[in-house]
Amino acid sequence: MENNEPQFVIPQRYRKIENLHIVLWLVKDLCWVMLWRPLGVIMIIPTIGAAALITWQTRHIKSELLHNVAVFFWILANAYWMLTEFFTTDDSLRYYAVVPFAIGLVSITYYYAGLRFAIKKR
Repeated sequence: MENNEPQFVIPQRYRKIENLHIVLWLVKDLCWVMLWRPLGVIMIIPTIGAAALITWQTRHIKSELLHNVAVFFWILANAYWMLTEFFTTDDSLRYYAVVPFAIGLVSITYYYAGLRFAIKKR
């Protein structure tokens, strides 16, 4: 069976950092659930750093960029939420995580509702 559909290929060096990013994210969240504060806080830096690198690497591919911007802000929100649970007793502070979550949602909404609609219209 022949597939004439255009193929999207991710360079292997990008795929490696994406796979590493998943490991970093899982370790960070494991630290959160196990209440391993020092390691959890340390894991924020490489996890956000990998998300930023992936976002930068895909800046020329609009669909990938917008998805990776959403992931970047998701991790920021997630890290902030983790920090509030680790270091405060004020439950209301975690609700500020809605700001980066919302930015990520705007990015995805722009792609699916705005950009994709404009492309289909052509």
